[in-house]
Amino acid sequence: MVATCYLLGVSTRRMDRLVQSLGITGLSKSQVSVMARDLDELVRDFRERPLDAGPYTFLAADALTMKVREGGRVIKIAVMVATGVNADGYREILGVATSTAESGAGWSSFFKDLVARGLNGVALVTSDAHTGLVDAVGANLPGASWQRCRTHYTVNLMAVCPKHAWGGVKAMLHSVFEQVDAEAVHAQYDKLLDHVRGLPEVHDHLDAARAEILAFTAFPPALWRQIWSNNPNERLNREIRRRTDVVGIFPDRASIIRLVGAVLAEQNDEWADGRRYLGLEVLAKARLVLITTENTKEAQTLGAISA
Repeated sequence: MVATCYLLGVSTRRMDRLVQSLGITGLSKSQVSVMARDLDELVRDFRERPLDAGPYTFLAADALTMKVREGGRVIKIAVMVATGVNADGYREILGVATSTAESGAGWSSFFKDLVARGLNGVALVTSDAHTGLVDAVGANLPGASWQRCRTHYTVNLMAVCPKHAWGGVKAMLHSVFEQVDAEAVHAQYDKLLDHVRGLPEVHDHLDAARAEILAFTAFPPALWRQIWSNNPNERLNREIRRRTDVVGIFPDRASIIRLVGAVLAEQNDEWADGRRYLGLEVLAKARLVLITTENTKEAQTLGAISA
């Protein structure tokens, strides 16, 4: 009962009142943590399971910060989470891990573990623009392109745009994503660059980010809303936060993995029993894009060698 309440995000104080109503002496935070360790085997099996439902054509990665006690002080660490779309069109939570900081080394270790467990066929990774994450994608997922989350990018662009001009720039940027095909998207982006030519810093920011935020256009339009941002993961992040905010400061990293891993395993089961996230026909078209791209790169390489 205590383990289930812990997973559901019930605070220690409320659990204490609950067990007292059953005639049991009050519970301390440490006692709750010990009882909740029944979840460890479930979480370990979930985190170490083979990723054998691939290819995982689309992957999204994100990190949340959480507080933990280490070495007699409270520090913030990164909790990295990856989700993907499997061969049957269902979303899966592929992995969760902690790192002292959201660094290239942390992300690289995380992706290496996913690959070792069977992650394959990734065509596109959607994330924010954390340098370490992007470098880790390139190092561990060859052939995958990177989509810079449009929502995160909008915030980044706002930081360099004069306040008086932001309304018009934001409207033009949003119009880019309202187009019906790739050609129209790129044409509208050209109009956006013309619109901000009098704002050099904004123009350079947009020009440099073009390939990153328009990577989605290489895939069928029916997929765009699911792949051009990390927004589909926001509900997942909110659910993690709802459960972890009750704890506040974790006693150790194992307790973070215990709670977050159990929440993610529960969500993964819900996704597996729910509706397909992407249709099989549109997924097949997306994989065709990847195969065509790989064949083109191989032909170019062979051509360069022959020359």
